[in-house]
Amino acid sequence: MFRPAACLALVTALAAPALADPATECGGSSQVEIGACVADTLKRVDATVELYLGFARASAQELDDVTGRSAAVPALEAAQAAWSAYRDAQCTFVGATFGGGSGTGIGIDSCRIELGRDRAKELLAQVQ
Repeated sequence: MFRPAACLALVTALAAPALADPATECGGSSQVEIGACVADTLKRVDATVELYLGFARASAQELDDVTGRSAAVPALEAAQAAWSAYRDAQCTFVGATFGGGSGTGIGIDSCRIELGRDRAKELLAQVQ
């Protein structure tokens, strides 16, 4: 049986602080340091999204099992695929606004972090 209280305690302990700008959060005195920090943060955010997606998937599966339908899991999977495509397109656009400058990678990763943090919140809100 899915235990939302235990899962919520776990994810709360793992969640990164949500601040306005991932590059600013990193500090650092060079683009190399900031880039490395942002890349590490992105890995943690992506792992958190995957963890929360697992919780949302388990909750959706439980709902489908209780109702005898097969609607919630496919809807979640479709939403996740659409979100992933949106994140890729949006952050590619953000990167393009850097005009090929040296901060492009940091800008793209920062965009992915911000959207990933938002997605994690959305997924967690769906855990029943």
